[in-house]
Amino acid sequence: MKIHKLSDVLSTNIGEGTSIWQYSVILPKAVIGKGCNICAHTLIENDVTIGDNVTVKSGVYIWDGITIEDNVFIGPCVAFTNDKTPRSKQYPEMFLKTVIKNGASLGANSTILPGIVLGQNCMVGAGAVVTKDVPDYAVVVGNPAKILKYIEK
Repeated sequence: MKIHKLSDVLSTNIGEGTSIWQYSVILPKAVIGKGCNICAHTLIENDVTIGDNVTVKSGVYIWDGITIEDNVFIGPCVAFTNDKTPRSKQYPEMFLKTVIKNGASLGANSTILPGIVLGQNCMVGAGAVVTKDVPDYAVVVGNPAKILKYIEK
């Protein structure tokens, strides 16, 4: 495990071979698997689980309630959300759960609304706004994101 001295890593649940770069903040209850690359300027909250061999590019904030399975790519500045009706100083009892399945790839600046499942090996195009579940092997683009095609298995 490699943790840059300019990061603030409070979790001890980080797998072997994972790299965490400068200006990253990882809260104490976060779980991060083996062989991950957590790039600079990222935030990972407490109720977050990240599998093995995941890449999280710069400018990504992973909020409570998000689960990321193995071999997922999260492009720069992907925006996750976890509350459908956010209000200042008013917090839900439990945040909505979002799951990114094995092998999914999320393009730069895509936005993922809360409570969504992104299927196995799906691809989310850059800048897409995902408002509903994405099937396995689907490629989605646009706002709102729509299926462009399916990737061969």
